[in-house]
Amino acid sequence: MGTRQRLITTASELLAEEGVGAVTLRGIAKAAGVSHGAPLRHFSGRAELLSAVATLGFTELLGHRVHLPDGSPRERLTAACHAYVDFALRRPAMFELMFRRDLIDSEDPALAAASSAVFDEFAALVAAVGGHGGTDPRLVAASLWAALHGLAQLWLWGGLAGASFAPSPEAALAVTLDAYLDTPTRSTGPNT
Repeated sequence: MGTRQRLITTASELLAEEGVGAVTLRGIAKAAGVSHGAPLRHFSGRAELLSAVATLGFTELLGHRVHLPDGSPRERLTAACHAYVDFALRRPAMFELMFRRDLIDSEDPALAAASSAVFDEFAALVAAVGGHGGTDPRLVAASLWAALHGLAQLWLWGGLAGASFAPSPEAALAVTLDAYLDTPTRSTGPNT
């Protein structure tokens, strides 16, 4: 493995073990066993290196979508939503980094391509479900993504964890999906 790739791998490992704050150029260099100046020979700065790490996160997230089960468009979208929240809960530091515009360069071509690919795939799943009443499916996808992201963040930060009305992230996710997908399990009452 070349030095550049070793720095990315080491940064990813540090991120998973110690969180976003631990991922400094000096810390990465030390953990990778290279000189403290080595990162700047391969990256223009911390933002470029962290952008490469965040790209790995989006690529991993996209990989989960490739393995969606066969089934109806609704089942596939539901599985994708679960995969998103599961990813956030399993990889909280990576999840945080992927959306920290103060730490990464959102204009980085590889990062922009990877994040766009994830959203485009998600938007295609939303469009396949249909029934948006003329609303652009990409707008519906953005709204659903924001709801999923917010749910995951609130759970990770303790805003919902432990709340008596939200026994698990899955329970809250089920309500979110029910609202967005207008699933037939919703009770309409005896007079409808």
